[in-house]
Amino acid sequence: MAVHLEQALAKLKTTGVRMTPQRHAILSFLLDSMTHPTADDIYKSLESKFPNMSVATVYNNLKVFIESGLVRELTYGDSSSRFDADMTDHYHAVCESCGKIADFEYPPLHDIENTAAGQTGFQVSGYRLEVYGVCPDCTGITKH
Repeated sequence: MAVHLEQALAKLKTTGVRMTPQRHAILSFLLDSMTHPTADDIYKSLESKFPNMSVATVYNNLKVFIESGLVRELTYGDSSSRFDADMTDHYHAVCESCGKIADFEYPPLHDIENTAAGQTGFQVSGYRLEVYGVCPDCTGITKH
């Protein structure tokens, strides 16, 4: 289950992060967003409310949220980083045409972690899985 704003604010408070109006707005936007926005998307959505806020402010606050364990940065190829406030175990489908990212759930892949650890001797700290294709909007095909 995704983190709610109250839980996120409580977590930030315990890590000593001061809550500014900009941080609150960025975090709220991310928690409400299902689109995995870029920093620029976040900036454009909030600039009317915070005309003095810069893209750098958005990036700096996203770094704070990442360090606090509230947000993950998604990097796919050369495109801009996208940000996800859903820290639960889930995976992503990436559209090769428009770049849209959709979440999907599947049981955790512990056997892959165990196999990787066994074959390499690594202490595996995590993994990421994405599938690639073309989304229904780009193909014009509706999902069944």
